[in-house]
Amino acid sequence: MKGYWIAHVTVHDPQKYTRYTELAPAAFQQFNAILLARGGRYQQLEGDDNQRHVIIEFPSYDTALNCYHSENYQLAASFRQHIATAHITIIEGL
Repeated sequence: MKGYWIAHVTVHDPQKYTRYTELAPAAFQQFNAILLARGGRYQQLEGDDNQRHVIIEFPSYDTALNCYHSENYQLAASFRQHIATAHITIIEGL
């Protein structure tokens, strides 16, 4: 079964956030991820609002977890830690 990252992000320093956006795609490519949604139009209907919404598909749940814990992704995430608030959930598909 496929695995998915669902992320809701609020960026506090857009200029510094670009370093994360430069590095993260290498990890996604390494784990054969497909970006299904990133940014774009949205309408917040319930819950807390965030600036960015991301859905990434992986070949499996385990692959999605491995990507998150990978050296490449953790390096990218280290640039995001203090300049954005992120809520990332990894789920198994149907």
